[in-house]
Amino acid sequence: MEHSVDVVVLGGGISGSCIAKALADKQWGTALIDRRNFPRHKVCGEFLSPEAQSTLNALGLTEPLESLYPTRIERAQLIFEQGREIELPIPGAAWGLSRYRMDEALHSAALQAGAQLHLSTTVTAVEQHGEGYIVRTKRGSDTNLFHARAVIAAWGTNSRVANSGHRPDAAASSQQAYIGVKTHYTGIRMGPVIEMYFFQGGYLGLCPVEDGRVNAAALLNRSEFVKTGKSVMSILEAAIQRNRRLAERLAPVVPVPDSQAAIAPVYLQHKPSPWNGLPRIGDAAATIAPLCGDGMSMALRSAALCAPLADSYLRGSISLLEWEQRYTEVIQQEFTSPLRWGSLLQWLVSKPVVHQLVPNAARLAPLLENGLFRATRLKPMEPLE
Repeated sequence: MEHSVDVVVLGGGISGSCIAKALADKQWGTALIDRRNFPRHKVCGEFLSPEAQSTLNALGLTEPLESLYPTRIERAQLIFEQGREIELPIPGAAWGLSRYRMDEALHSAALQAGAQLHLSTTVTAVEQHGEGYIVRTKRGSDTNLFHARAVIAAWGTNSRVANSGHRPDAAASSQQAYIGVKTHYTGIRMGPVIEMYFFQGGYLGLCPVEDGRVNAAALLNRSEFVKTGKSVMSILEAAIQRNRRLAERLAPVVPVPDSQAAIAPVYLQHKPSPWNGLPRIGDAAATIAPLCGDGMSMALRSAALCAPLADSYLRGSISLLEWEQRYTEVIQQEFTSPLRWGSLLQWLVSKPVVHQLVPNAARLAPLLENGLFRATRLKPMEPLE
């Protein structure tokens, strides 16, 4: 079957859903495609910073997510192996909200705006023809062709798009490879706080989400945890035992069935990658260290920055080259500094000596420590026109 649309968005995560909704709001025929089914659990800290909320507001998505009753988060605690800890206030309250609920709500918003949603659909090729594209897909035994004027890559960090010529760049072999794992727990009480536990080989965050559940998400050095087991829970248990305070904290908890997820390998980006044959948004454009707490904010922001330029291109106001140049410029302006500081922060917490020194330094100079985290944050976003 053949479809004719204005734009195809490859990837149904938060950035893909948001840009699909934004373009459908402008009356463009929009197809949102993802190879997996939704709703589903994904590896994510499930932490929406105040900066993320400002972008949601600019996209007109605050009300749909507020209706899911996200948990309010007012401060962060950093707990190191030796038991030392730092407490940092969060300027403006953050939200804790599961991706299971959030992705479903964003899909509904995109559908209500008029976008098509194609789940459990594998993209087998993206081919450029003249001034447009052909996107080939397969769902079960059915094959489809989408004729589109534009294609936007929201395919995350590990795309499986085959034979397209528009693959994400392979991570350099010299980069540190990580494993990301998550689960939800019940049986643990938390105040309006996110807790970050550090240990040799990685860190784990506890974030309260809706319905009294707590999200536990960890970023771990792949080389240190590759032999700890094949299941998410075996990997998590090995990580938990590396921090005594964390092991005590999670002693009474109960994992929520079917809430486990994993992703590997994970490579953190030192600089943004906004365009490679196609405009990239979300994790395809930038992946910041999770401990910075702004991963979802960057994904949302990239969609919000790309959408007006995509609209201008579809209207004929700018060329594809101008779209590429303007989008690349604005992404570099907003993301380069946070990614650089995020890389520094990730490097610092990987050093055992820092675990001993940082808490003492923070007590003497809390503004410096606060400043380092703030350097990784995006600026609040104004509403889109």
